[in-house]
Amino acid sequence: MAQTPQQRAANARFARREEAKMGKPVTATTKKQDFKSPISKTWIVLLAFVLCGGVIFEILRMFF
Repeated sequence: MAQTPQQRAANARFARREEAKMGKPVTATTKKQDFKSPISKTWIVLLAFVLCGGVIFEILRMFF
């Protein structure tokens, strides 16, 4: 036996009420979060310079 339009509308209303009682599904509440580094780019560049700068200066000193 097929549903009548009135039954279909009543079922849709009931489903909306029950969904509101349960809360939102997990997929609707989770957002894609952008990765944020705990260290700023300035500190990363400074650290790279400190680590690699000595090697670069030694190579330049050998040729000049």
